[in-house]
Amino acid sequence: MESASSGPGCAGRFTAFVTTHKGIVLALEIGLCIIILICYGASRTPGYTGVAIFEMVFSIAFFIIYVLGLNKQLALVHWGWSDFFRALIGAILFLITSLIVVIGHKDGPGIAAGVFGLLAGLVFAYDAYLTCPSLQKSHTAAPTESPEGA
Repeated sequence: MESASSGPGCAGRFTAFVTTHKGIVLALEIGLCIIILICYGASRTPGYTGVAIFEMVFSIAFFIIYVLGLNKQLALVHWGWSDFFRALIGAILFLITSLIVVIGHKDGPGIAAGVFGLLAGLVFAYDAYLTCPSLQKSHTAAPTESPEGA
């Protein structure tokens, strides 16, 4: 039985985060990376698996950071900018490599990996777009009166 002072358990935090918009997008990114890895594994030329592995590992890392609330505890890193650059770089890399794969591959699994890579590139771009509003700081206006009230 949990005490009143302790927060929800790991499973509770996981389900609470997965139901948020950011959680759904991160879970979709991880799932697409797994599908892309499976397709590249079945392809005759699995040369582009590095992008999917790299982005899957970083998406899992940010997923864990957000589930555990480390983004609020570790203020040393600006998590908004880190997440933005992760998503932006993922979008660019997936779009470039997937276009190369779709144009150059002749086997079915390679083309499927390229199509899923294009979809992943769009999801990563959407994630970068979602992160933009959190990067804008709220600005408070400077007082126009003198400190003495005159």
